[in-house]
Amino acid sequence: MVSQVAATGPNYACGIGPAFAVIGGKWKAAMLWELRDGPLRYGELKRRIQGVTEKMLIQQLRELEADGIVHREVFHEVPPRVEYSETKLGASLNAALGPLADWGDRYARRASAAR
Repeated sequence: MVSQVAATGPNYACGIGPAFAVIGGKWKAAMLWELRDGPLRYGELKRRIQGVTEKMLIQQLRELEADGIVHREVFHEVPPRVEYSETKLGASLNAALGPLADWGDRYARRASAAR
């Protein structure tokens, strides 16, 4: 399922627009990046992404799920358990984020050295 933003957004000149429509926001890319090594429960994800509020974590996980990037699986146990994982589409997006993360590391080191 594609979100309304990605599906009905402006007429983009290149693929950057739709990509950022899906991962735009402060936390979505970080959430997806944390899921690259396997499924995580909500609490685990919250601990790994320091600074995210519960409201934003829930909201952005729902948006990523609606866009087909993240899968939410509910295990009918006592107590109930929910896990989040990347979909195939999410894994392909994570692969694309790898070079961007590398660039960000280099930029952060450069900016830090300049101070």
